Amino acid sequence: MSRRLTLALGALLALLVSSASLAQPDESAAQAQLDALGQEIESLSERLSATGQARDSAEHELRGVETELAQTHQRLDALQSERRQVDDEMSQLRQHRDRLEGERASQYAALGQQLAALYRLGPTPQLKLLLNQGDPAELDRMQAYLNRFTQARNQRLADIARLDTALADTEQALDERQTRLASLADELDTQRARLVTRTAERRSVVATLDDRYGSEADRLADLNDNREQAERKLREIQAELARLDSPTPTTNIVRTQGDLPWPVQGDITSSFNRRDGVHYNGIVIQAGAGTQVSAVHPGRVVFADWMRGFGNLLIIDHGDQIMTLYAHLQQFSARPGQQVNRGDEIGRVGDSGGQSRAALYFEVRQRGEPINPQRWIARR
Repeated sequence: MSRRLTLALGALLALLVSSASLAQPDESAAQAQLDALGQEIESLSERLSATGQARDSAEHELRGVETELAQTHQRLDALQSERRQVDDEMSQLRQHRDRLEGERASQYAALGQQLAALYRLGPTPQLKLLLNQGDPAELDRMQAYLNRFTQARNQRLADIARLDTALADTEQALDERQTRLASLADELDTQRARLVTRTAERRSVVATLDDRYGSEADRLADLNDNREQAERKLREIQAELARLDSPTPTTNIVRTQGDLPWPVQGDITSSFNRRDGVHYNGIVIQAGAGTQVSAVHPGRVVFADWMRGFGNLLIIDHGDQIMTLYAHLQQFSARPGQQVNRGDEIGRVGDSGGQSRAALYFEVRQRGEPINPQRWIARR
């Protein structure tokens, strides 16, 4: 790692152990150091992802189609979120339009009353006052009344003009939102069609991969080979993190052992050290496709990419040489270098990596070695 990263981490640690009553400039400097650390880790993740993950054309094709599927799911989520936002904006604009129309109707009614009162005074009321030889004080009061009447009428007219302009702007905004909504609907249809196509392609690729096994022993041998390849990659990630002259700032995850939340709710279908496949270093939690996966503890995302044997894999470094791994994701909701907090969405449950059904694979590693996750997550 660069000397710049070393200096950034050293400065970050100094800031973390300083007094809680730091001034605002110090808080800004701390955030700048955190951002710099995130950028360094993002660069590290890009270097780690650059190495080949697939050993043959079928696996390469699987990686490609599952990566595209993840991107399509993410795009669909973004489009649906924007559509909900546009719907909310349109609802608020309609309510605003109704309020403006009601206010304008009230102004028109008040103006009508004023004009009716003026009509009852007859034409040229000011001239009548001048020709009337009554009490001068009464004349002054009547003139003041007429002046206020005129000012109130002019104010009503100005308010109506303002409301007309506001209504026109609101109608234009509604038209723009309606146009955007139609565009979103078209793009959603396109992305859903793309999702159907990519899903069919994935089924074909998985079938091709399954057909190459002559026996169950061949399949298990391939799973073990995948596991060994994944272990090498994980050791590479651990080695890259260990090269940092200063450690990743602690998040005190050790204190939470036995009390961490579940990353997703569901039944455990494969336990730690169950040596019948690739998952013996962690646990498999059964859950529906698309279910939110949450970070179990604050930390920094150091890897989010497709990996042979794991599919879409996300790794969070919690400091103190402890990492959590979340695999077979349908899509990612966090990127390398991003700081996440306990409970933040980091992805969705999926079946990537050629799995036959949706589930979350979850690991906890300490100093690069897998440890039983059930010792860390809370009992139900």
